Amino acid sequence: MRTKLTMYEAIKGIDDDDHQWREKKDIESALQISRSSFPPDKERLVSLDVFRGLTVALMILVDDAGGIVPAINHSPWDGLTLADFVMPFFLFIVGVSLAFAYKNLSCRFAATRKALMRSLKLLLLGLFLQGLFGLCFQRIAIAYLVAALCEIWLKGSHNVSSELSMIKKYRFHWVVAFVITTIYLSLLYGLYVPDWEYQISREDQGSSTFLNLKVKCGVRGHTGPGCNAVGMIDRMFLGIQHLYRKPVYARTKQCSVNSPNNGPLPPGAPSWCQAPFDPEGLLCSLMATVTCLVGLHYGHIIIHFKDHKKRLNQWILRSFCLLMFGLALDLFGMHLNKPLYTLSYMCVTSGASGFLLSAIYLMVDVYGYKRASLVLEWMGVHALPIFVLIACNLVFLIIHGFYWKKPMNNLLHLIGIGK
Repeated sequence: MRTKLTMYEAIKGIDDDDHQWREKKDIESALQISRSSFPPDKERLVSLDVFRGLTVALMILVDDAGGIVPAINHSPWDGLTLADFVMPFFLFIVGVSLAFAYKNLSCRFAATRKALMRSLKLLLLGLFLQGLFGLCFQRIAIAYLVAALCEIWLKGSHNVSSELSMIKKYRFHWVVAFVITTIYLSLLYGLYVPDWEYQISREDQGSSTFLNLKVKCGVRGHTGPGCNAVGMIDRMFLGIQHLYRKPVYARTKQCSVNSPNNGPLPPGAPSWCQAPFDPEGLLCSLMATVTCLVGLHYGHIIIHFKDHKKRLNQWILRSFCLLMFGLALDLFGMHLNKPLYTLSYMCVTSGASGFLLSAIYLMVDVYGYKRASLVLEWMGVHALPIFVLIACNLVFLIIHGFYWKKPMNNLLHLIGIGK
C-alpha cells in the first residue's frame, strides 16, 4: 500500500465546488495505495501507470477548470459530469492493484496485519488533516481494508483454467459485494427520515444572529437533497455540527439563481438549501467499497489470463454489462448520483473505468504505442509527488513566494495567474 504519511498544508479550493478539498485527501490516499501495491516493474503493465496518470491529469483539470466550465464540474445532485468520474477511477485502480499486492501469500495473518496497519495509517492521516471526524471520511481506507481482507481470506485455493473456474475461486468476493449492496439499498430506501432542524448564523449590523430552519420530511426512500437516509445517518452518528457546510446541492436550480454555479437563493427556495451535508458520508462508503471490489476482479483477470484477447474480451463484456445495468437503473428511477453514491452511479462509473482500462491496455500494451503516453505514464509513476505539488497548489505557493521588491512583483502576477 504505502510506507509514508504525506501531509499537505495548503489547498486552493474552487468557490463553486469547495467539497473537493475533502475529496482530495481521499484521492491522495488512493495514489499512495495504488502505486505501492503494484508488483515490480518487470511484471507491471504500463497501461496501469497510464490509467493512473490519466486520472491524476483529469483530477487536476476538473479541479482547476471546474469552476469555470460547469459542464465538467461536479453535478449539483442527480446526473454525471466529468468530475464525477475521478473518485471512482481511483477506487477502481486501487482494487486492480490489490490483485497484485496479495497475489502470493506466505502467511495470511501477516498479510492481514499488513492490511490493517496500512488502513490505520490512512485513517490517522484523515484524523490529522480533518480533525476528529476525519476518520469517517476516509472511504479509501475502508474500501481498501474490505477488499484486502476479501483477497486474503475469501479466495479459493484451486487453480484457474477458465472464466467459470475464476468465478468459482472468487465467489465469496461477490457474496460480500452483494451483501454490502443489499445493506446499502435497504438503508437508503427502507429507513424513515423524520423532520429535522438545523441552525445557521447571519451577520446583522456587526453582530451574529442564529436562525433555526426546519426541514419537513416524514418520508421513506426519498433520494432528494433534504430528506435522504444518507444525510440522516450522518446527522445521527456524526452530529450535524460536524458535517460539511457548503453542500454540493447549493448549486441546484432550487437553491441558486446561477445554477449550476453558486449564487443567491431564489425566491421560495427550500429550507434544506443551506443545510450541512457531507459528500463522503458513512453510507456512501459502502458502495465505494463495491467499486474497489470490481477493480479487484479486473485485476484477477490480469493475474489469471495472459492472452491479450482473453483479457480484453472479459473486460469489455463486464464493462458493457455494468454500464447497461447502471443506465437501466437510472432509467427506472435509481438516478446517477455521486453524493449518494447510488448503485446506478457505481455501475456506470465502474463500467466506464473498465472501458478506459481496456482502451489504454489495447493502445499501450497490445499495439505498443507507448511514446504517445509517456507523459501520462510518468505522471502515473510519480502520481503522489505530482498530486502534492500541483493538485494541492504547492508549486503556485512556492512561486508566489519569490518576488522583486514587492509581493505583487512575482511570476504568477506577471503571467496573469495571480491576478
